[in-house]
Amino acid sequence: MKKIIAISCFLLLFHFAFAQNKDSTQTLSFFKGQITATNNGISLVPNFSLNNPAALFDLSVGKGRLSFDPMFRFGLNAKPWVFVFWFRYKLIANKKFSMSIGAHPSYLFRNEPVTINGTTKEMMTTQRYFAWEATPTYHFNKKIGVGIYYLGSHGLTKDLIQYTHFVALRAILSNIPLGKHLNFLFIPQVYYLKQDQVTGTYVNATLGLAKNNFPVSLSVIANQAVQSEIVGKDFLWSVGLVYNINKEYYRKR
Repeated sequence: MKKIIAISCFLLLFHFAFAQNKDSTQTLSFFKGQITATNNGISLVPNFSLNNPAALFDLSVGKGRLSFDPMFRFGLNAKPWVFVFWFRYKLIANKKFSMSIGAHPSYLFRNEPVTINGTTKEMMTTQRYFAWEATPTYHFNKKIGVGIYYLGSHGLTKDLIQYTHFVALRAILSNIPLGKHLNFLFIPQVYYLKQDQVTGTYVNATLGLAKNNFPVSLSVIANQAVQSEIVGKDFLWSVGLVYNINKEYYRKR
């Protein structure tokens, strides 16, 4: 019952956030996204990684401070890997300090051995989670910031990891000039991960390289376990080719 009440309150928050702009004469809506082809599908939580080539679809549509950010991940064999349906709200949006909160249901797809009439075969199963996040960030300027990222999740059936807590300390360097025609993004972070009774500490870095006013960019991700009890590979890396979408729309009422 507590979970149902919490989810209902969260949805009401977004309903009123949308409703607050109804009387304005002009509203701003946006549609953003990235489509990535990568040699290795890596998850924010390492033991949820695909560890195979993947296609990633990260979309964001919204108005003002509110956005709906669905994420669809597939193996390059077209089999689904994970679907995530984020709802996010910018609680604070100042020049020096910002903070967003969000929540989502997610669906993780796994191939599991199933025995039917004495014959064992692989069958795709779906694992369901509910998660929430907070992202307080201090901005030194438009290009450099530091922040904390917190993600929590709860497995919705008893056979799953019941509670996950992910806490990261990160630096954010974005749109940094590299000569006249290039710019780069660099996000190093150290994070602590707890899944039920097991824990781990990791370092992670994301590097993006882009050409000015060109929609295609390059992304590199590396993740290294420092000390971990969590089952999974100690080192993960990927290289991806990214197509970026960024559109804004004004609508008169």
